[in-house]
Amino acid sequence: MSDSDGRKTLGLGGSRPSNVKQSFSHGRTKNVVVETKRKRVVVPKPGGQKQTGPGAGPVGDPSRRPAGITDSEMERRLKAVQAAKAREVEEAAARAAHDKARAEDRERRRAEIDAKEAADREREESLKAKAEEEERAKREAEAAARAAAAPAPVASAAAQPRATPNKALPASTPRKTERDREETNKKNRQADDRRSGKLTVNQAMRGGEGGRQRSMAQMKRKQDRARAKAMGGNVEREKIIRDVQLPPAIVVSELAARMAEKTGAVVKALMNSGLMIGQNETIDADTAELIIEEFGHKVVRVSDADVEDVIKLEEDDATDLVGRPPVITIMGHVDHGKTSLLDAIRKAKVVAGEAGGITQHIGAYQVTTEGGQVLSFLDTPGHAAFTSMRSRGAQVTDIVVLVVAADDAVMPQTIEAIAHAKAAKVPMIVAINKVDKPSADPDRVRAALLQHEVVVEKMSGEVQDVEVSAITGQGLDQLLEAIALQAEILELKANPSRAAVGAVIEAKLDVGRGPVATVLIQNGTLRTGDIFVVGEQYGKVRALIDDQGNRIKEAGPSVPVEVLGLNGTPEAGDVLNVTSTEAQAREIAEYRANAAKDKRAAAGAATTLEQLMANAKADEDVSELPILVKADVQGSAEAIVQAMEKIGNDEVRVRVLHSGVGAITETDVGLAEASGAPIMGFNVRANASARNTANQKGVEIRYYSVIYDLVDDVKAAASGLLSNEIKENFIGYANIKEVFKVTGIGKVAGCLVTEGVARRSAGVRLLRDNVVIHEGTLKTLKRFKDEVPEVQSGQECGMAFENYEDIRPNDVIEIFTREEVTRTLS
Repeated sequence: MSDSDGRKTLGLGGSRPSNVKQSFSHGRTKNVVVETKRKRVVVPKPGGQKQTGPGAGPVGDPSRRPAGITDSEMERRLKAVQAAKAREVEEAAARAAHDKARAEDRERRRAEIDAKEAADREREESLKAKAEEEERAKREAEAAARAAAAPAPVASAAAQPRATPNKALPASTPRKTERDREETNKKNRQADDRRSGKLTVNQAMRGGEGGRQRSMAQMKRKQDRARAKAMGGNVEREKIIRDVQLPPAIVVSELAARMAEKTGAVVKALMNSGLMIGQNETIDADTAELIIEEFGHKVVRVSDADVEDVIKLEEDDATDLVGRPPVITIMGHVDHGKTSLLDAIRKAKVVAGEAGGITQHIGAYQVTTEGGQVLSFLDTPGHAAFTSMRSRGAQVTDIVVLVVAADDAVMPQTIEAIAHAKAAKVPMIVAINKVDKPSADPDRVRAALLQHEVVVEKMSGEVQDVEVSAITGQGLDQLLEAIALQAEILELKANPSRAAVGAVIEAKLDVGRGPVATVLIQNGTLRTGDIFVVGEQYGKVRALIDDQGNRIKEAGPSVPVEVLGLNGTPEAGDVLNVTSTEAQAREIAEYRANAAKDKRAAAGAATTLEQLMANAKADEDVSELPILVKADVQGSAEAIVQAMEKIGNDEVRVRVLHSGVGAITETDVGLAEASGAPIMGFNVRANASARNTANQKGVEIRYYSVIYDLVDDVKAAASGLLSNEIKENFIGYANIKEVFKVTGIGKVAGCLVTEGVARRSAGVRLLRDNVVIHEGTLKTLKRFKDEVPEVQSGQECGMAFENYEDIRPNDVIEIFTREEVTRTLS
């Protein structure tokens, strides 16, 4: 029964009741009684108070006017009241029009719903009639079969009522058949459904169907089951067979989630297999495969490395490719004017900001020429310690501009830059700089380049060469034309519509901004908000900053930008890839970090006990200088560590305990104190707490801004660990003529000094047939009967050895002195 049956409907006085039919998904409807209260609209009377003008005299009755109100104020108030009443009239008219439109829309929707319900009812009635006809035919066939099998009892049963009409009917004839009962139950259910369509006060207070609405998928499944049951089909749900991705090891709960099975059922299956394993424990792939097959699913074996499949590069369609700016790398020997040349092109002063006037970071810039062409430049350091940074510059570049000073010719880092360009298989343009100097000789540079298989156009080769001067600006236009010509030949294209791919040129830890990576976008477009993975780090792009320091929203191909939003400082040279979700990026970063950790552990572990003993014995004879390195950017830290590895020999070496990016902290001071190592800060400083801790614990902190000074100081400190070299200086020779035996002294050799001088304080060796018989010191050196400090060449003297008397005539005495020479590392 409904709550409103037999009672008066709850309503509001002065309201207009109406019946509205609510429609839900899947054809469900509900009749709702709604009541709308009329809003009272106050309309001003026609004979009301007339509006008075400014000069009409007093307004209203002064006796009924509030105290202190002037005529003008009263007039303004009356105007405001009249304007408010006019607005109320307009709003009432607008509301009436809106209500009329809503009512028309409601009627239209109601007509559509009624038409749809009528079509559904007709379809259901046709299906129901068909099912009843089939059921009736089936029952008639069964009754005919029973009648044919037993005719006699039926005849006796039919004759019995005529003989005894006053007796009750036998039990074989039921009062109500099964069909009648089903129809009665169905009618009752339909009546309940009709009654449930009315919205009562109790239902409204409860919030509908118990406060919980069924989902559309649940209602669809219910309708499908009811339709299948009406058609006489099987109601049981068909099992869904899934492809389950199986890694080498998996947690039981994760396995259940991938199969879409209950965790308890999976645990029960494991127990039935004899494994007492909980839902939070890990099982191997073979065991998991048996469980998956037991539940009827298919196994798809995957490995941990498959997480990187989401960032595999796809081939771009040729129709999506558009032209992109070329990437030009400036390379060459230190102090040959690379950065000055780039300054002249950019009309900036980067050299003034570099310590010592040398470039110690990779700089990335964009330049727009007078012809409107955009060029991306990379400026690499020229010092020998920055080999890896030059290599990274050559790997991401399209064109290499080799800068050679006209007054200095080809130098070691020039040769190294040529090797990097050839290894990267990129075209080269030779810029002969400093041609404005009097000592400049460009032809000598061209001839020297021939030795390294670089044949310029002036020497009948294919490599373009331009004579330039960063000071006077000579040849800069020709250099830009050569670059533009080379870029046109290469036909550089990229797809800006795809996910971004870029290379990390430099990375640093910035105070206030966190980890910052300088990235050169190679393909696609990087936008603010993109989720990416770079090496062992991942993040979401919080901000993009161009080479001018301006914040931009996106960066296309060949654009260098600073990326903010990383969770850690990546390695210079890592590749940046944009992923679709943060979970993918985190999973890839964790896999790479674990793989790198395992690789480092395997490299540092000794394979056998004999190898471990050999390493320990070798380290006993080697003196180590431990240091800690903190730099401003990742590339500088990497270059310093590589430079430190080259310092040393078989007796002494430099060991970098820790290298990192950012300011010197208390943790670094604690590590330095425990290992007795100094801290080398390159373009960074220690914070206040770290300085106080270092002063208390006696830890030395040294600051550097030029890599030359750091390398020289470490080399000098390592040289102090070398043992001094003992150098022998031969000062004379003497031949033994006779051997005398002297009481109290022993055997004394009568000698003739044949060369140099014989000194009492010098060391001596006794040679017999040019073989050293004895080495020691002199006990006495006499000239005649007097003890003398030295004897000159051509003079005779007497010599006696300390604790040695096996001397014979014709033996040779070698006299020498020893001095200690301080050794240094080259």
